[in-house]
Amino acid sequence: MQTLFDQWGFPITPDAKPDDNIVSYTSLPDSFDAFPSKGLNPRKLAAIFQEANQGNPLRQMELFEEMEEKDPHLFSVLSKRRGSVTGLDYEIIPASQDKADLDIAEFIGEQINGLTNFEEGLKDIADAIGKGYSALELFWDVRDGRNVVRHLNRIEQQRFIWKSATEPRLLTKDNHYEGIELVPFKFLFHVHKTKSGHPARQGLMRICAWMYLFKNFDIKSWVKFAEVFGIPLRLGKYDSGATPQDKQSLIQAVRAIGQDAAGVISKGTEIEFIEAAKQGNSDFYKALADFTNAEMSKAVLGQTMTTEQGENGARSLGEVHQGAEDSINIDDCEQISKSIRRDLIRPLVGFNFGWDAKLPRFRFKYEKPEDKNSAADLYGKHLDNGAQISVKHYREKFDLPVPDEGDELMVPQRDAGPGEKPFEAKAGRIVFTNRNVKGDDDDHLGSLVEQAVSRAKHDPLVDPILKLLDESKSLLEFKENLLDAFKDMDDLALGDLIQQAMEIAYLTGSFEALSPEKKADEDN
Repeated sequence: MQTLFDQWGFPITPDAKPDDNIVSYTSLPDSFDAFPSKGLNPRKLAAIFQEANQGNPLRQMELFEEMEEKDPHLFSVLSKRRGSVTGLDYEIIPASQDKADLDIAEFIGEQINGLTNFEEGLKDIADAIGKGYSALELFWDVRDGRNVVRHLNRIEQQRFIWKSATEPRLLTKDNHYEGIELVPFKFLFHVHKTKSGHPARQGLMRICAWMYLFKNFDIKSWVKFAEVFGIPLRLGKYDSGATPQDKQSLIQAVRAIGQDAAGVISKGTEIEFIEAAKQGNSDFYKALADFTNAEMSKAVLGQTMTTEQGENGARSLGEVHQGAEDSINIDDCEQISKSIRRDLIRPLVGFNFGWDAKLPRFRFKYEKPEDKNSAADLYGKHLDNGAQISVKHYREKFDLPVPDEGDELMVPQRDAGPGEKPFEAKAGRIVFTNRNVKGDDDDHLGSLVEQAVSRAKHDPLVDPILKLLDESKSLLEFKENLLDAFKDMDDLALGDLIQQAMEIAYLTGSFEALSPEKKADEDN
């Protein structure tokens, strides 16, 4: 058997069968977070990050939970980035077209489609984008002689400690201090690398934490400003001989007037109302809030144009920004796909088909849908330029079915006049029709053209061409056989006909080049 390695590069030896014990659980303390965002300041935030750097990310992960709950903008951009992965369709690609590899891919597809909470599991895996890592426990079972995964159970990030950057340990009921090693092929453990470094420092929410803190300070000051904006200042005055009790009574009266618009004071005291200056505004608070939102959008989405409404912009710039977001989405898909292949597909294949069997790929369909109209126009231009395109390829490209014998076929409508068709669809063949050229009775040039067309229509020289048109099933077939139709023609008669046609074309062009006044003189 080939040597197997875990995601950290350490060799592992799988057991004969998967571990069907359940090691993750929800303990009572998990339901009572410490709410580290309460009283959060720069000193406290730095201390939380330092704890995570030392291998204990408990308070950091609890803070991340609160940040997403309290900041709508942060929740929005993170949801958008996660949803751009979890909302995609996916497929299982066999390692090759050999029957054994096709059977393995079919088995894996059945197992993944049979997991009722697989889509929920994808969302839990994608949570690593914001928090750095995520974990699912695989609940193994045996069905029809096969080792299968019956359920994916989410494990909260704060349940892990890090003995080193490559050694996460799970805190359990029996070992809630040092934790236990992760059993091979028992967990789907995903580290989302947004940058190099310790997994506890990978999450985007850590990058956004400082902007979250500054925004909190800004919103708090903004709310206080909104409470007092426009309210007149209430100034209490007391005599120099007032006792402390009188002063306290005056303070209470001033506050009561502010809240209830009523109060009682002694005769020797006075309350003065000073109109508040209303020149101040909250633009500074809004500008700071917008700045922090924009910085978080840049960190999460790589740009701001799809989330922020700027003063100006352009469609081309928006397309560039959308392109940056698409590149990030591809990277997210590839990272998550690799973890699913390593920690879910590999044990399913190994325990059922042997550890030397080739692994199929799990792949998200992140490509943008192709614009079929643009593609069809491009194919038409290639055909006009003489390119040869296989009909089979064209049908596969646009998912066009092969028509059955006797079906009525659709054909293009080219250069048709009002109410006219250059050729019509018939069962299995194409019938071409001539377009009439009409002229007024007093239009000598129009009559000349009409006579030439009528002569050409009945000329023996044209009969072979008309016959070829009638027998051709497509324009391409007509084009390929057209040269053969000239072999038996009289060269002199054909030249005479071509000369007449050129003279008519010359006269028509000359007439059309005349000014309207000269055209009227010619008609007269």
